[in-house]
Amino acid sequence: MFNRKLGPIIIDLLNEFRIVYLTGPRQSGKTTLARAIADIKNLEYISFDNQSILQSAQNDPIGFVSTLKDKKVVLDEFQYVPELVPAIKQASDDLRPDEKGKFFLTGSADIFRSAKVQESLPGHMARFELYPLSISEKFDAHYNVIDLLCSFKTNISNLSPLSHQELATLIIQGGYPEVQEKSFRAKQIWYKSYIEGRLFKDFETLYAARGDYRSKLQALIPYLAGLSGNLIKYSNISNDIALEDKVIKSYIEILELMFIIKRVPAYLKNRAKRQAVTMPKLQTIDTGLACNLLGIKNENQLINSPYFGGLLENLIYMELLKQNGWSNEQVDLYHFRDKYQNEVDIVLERANGQIIGIEIKASASVKPQDFKGLLSLSEFNPTKFQCGIVFYSGKEVLSFSQDTVPLFAVPMGLFLINAAGQNQ
Repeated sequence: MFNRKLGPIIIDLLNEFRIVYLTGPRQSGKTTLARAIADIKNLEYISFDNQSILQSAQNDPIGFVSTLKDKKVVLDEFQYVPELVPAIKQASDDLRPDEKGKFFLTGSADIFRSAKVQESLPGHMARFELYPLSISEKFDAHYNVIDLLCSFKTNISNLSPLSHQELATLIIQGGYPEVQEKSFRAKQIWYKSYIEGRLFKDFETLYAARGDYRSKLQALIPYLAGLSGNLIKYSNISNDIALEDKVIKSYIEILELMFIIKRVPAYLKNRAKRQAVTMPKLQTIDTGLACNLLGIKNENQLINSPYFGGLLENLIYMELLKQNGWSNEQVDLYHFRDKYQNEVDIVLERANGQIIGIEIKASASVKPQDFKGLLSLSEFNPTKFQCGIVFYSGKEVLSFSQDTVPLFAVPMGLFLINAAGQNQ
């Protein structure tokens, strides 16, 4: 079993909240982690994959919750029974102030953000997202890149360069725990089963589909995988795969609730406009799944494909998103594009409003023009700009600072060290 970094945090917060909700994509390891925590916290484990239990909860939600009485429970695959939410809220309201950790819910679709669930359980619930394995979890690293970036110092050393082949291997491997040790043939079978079985099954629970939605999804999902690291232009998608804009938008919303893709909003000074203004960027939750959807079978094929740069950005974005789940300082992640089409791949915004711009380059060398987008970001919000970083595949931290703007080239080997300055 891989050491999941969220485990100790969830255990601590079960002592502080009445309800803890662990969500994330299927096969990311939620059930394994929930069972381990259930053993530690002496929780009764109940899964709604059991059809008898599922039907009982759906038919009589209040009665089902009342049978739990004084038990503290794990309710696994909770997305199948949104009918339980009001009953759990009522049970939570009735608890004494000192009664914590009553319900540990897990779900493979974020039902609390879907139209089917009106209750958000404010004040009752701590929510976590468990993604497929991060690079740091796979290599059992004892550091956090988010925290390193927030307190960035230029004295990081002994970082190994990463070849295109090594980067491509990390992308193709992805993070789903079950595929890490499988043969190539077994991985292909696993991904096919994942897409055809689990993906379509969960889609039906969240979307009142009419007509032949499966063929539409089969066309849309690989197309979206190919957009990894790029802006979402709904009209382009509509023209390319002959689907209406409305259908594409509604399907993308559901695929995001299912943790297949993620839309990254643009960075703007006005927080209120970030979700509504300008085009979002698309990232796939798992780069291994994206490669499978695109028919990419090996490293050389990936390196020579038009998708390598986008999927490398996708890999780094997802690693930052995953590590943000257990970093000491929580941040928000955006992308940036100004009216002159200058772009920054990732904008990391700290709690104090300071921003760190991040560009991803596969090359082993960096040139001053690689910082053009970062300079535009610094001009866009100079009072909040902390520094700009270009992650590249070399081995040295290099300064490219201009005037008073701190700019650095940082090796992507930073993601593969066991502690700052020591190689894994």
